[in-house]
Amino acid sequence: MQSETRPRRDRSNHNSNSVELKRWGLLVAGSALAVYGVTRRSKVGLSLAAAGGLMAFRGAKIGAQPRELRAQTSFAVNCSPAEAYQVWRSFENLPLFMRHLESVKSIGDRRYEWTARGPMDVEVRWTAEIVDDHENGRIVWRSLPESDFHISGFVEFRSAPGGRGTIVSVSIQYELPAGPLGKIVAAIFGKDPEFTIREDLRRFKALLEAGEISTTDGQSHGPRSILVAAMHAAYPERRKESERE
Repeated sequence: MQSETRPRRDRSNHNSNSVELKRWGLLVAGSALAVYGVTRRSKVGLSLAAAGGLMAFRGAKIGAQPRELRAQTSFAVNCSPAEAYQVWRSFENLPLFMRHLESVKSIGDRRYEWTARGPMDVEVRWTAEIVDDHENGRIVWRSLPESDFHISGFVEFRSAPGGRGTIVSVSIQYELPAGPLGKIVAAIFGKDPEFTIREDLRRFKALLEAGEISTTDGQSHGPRSILVAAMHAAYPERRKESERE
């Protein structure tokens, strides 16, 4: 086994080192060329400075990857796994207890269009599909490859010990894209994504135990929006001291 794994590790390290050398080579060479061009104080010098700046910019982008984040948490809910599953499986219900979601709409073939609202009312949309669905047990979803924003996750419903309700476990994995979109996505999920999901589950628990709704199928957007606002007002997000504005 060792004879098989070592060459792969060596190749991986070699590729990583090559990328890093190329990155720093462009950065150093580009910066030096830019400084030299500026000191020439001529049209040719300005051209050299521009070329050096472009080299340095390309070097800075080499190896840059979107940041992947994962958050997971569990919550006990006083209901059966079947009841919790039914509410969650109607994905249109998710905005009732997930503050960052504006809407989730079915577009057929187990695919849904998700809309989240970020700072300054900027909307972020992505399409996700259900890839695994065990009735009353587990739901797994992921965004489609062509989406600008990639996210995947699952939710599990397990009977609590002694039949005392249901343990709802949620895991979300997503990436922060580069540029302005990444900042918007980061603002939507907050500084502490695990805390955000935990608060979503707290509102999910309140929604189920209050027995106010079972599904939103057939409801118009207007009444659903009123319900969302009412839920957010009744169960506001509890922020940590470090996150309060």
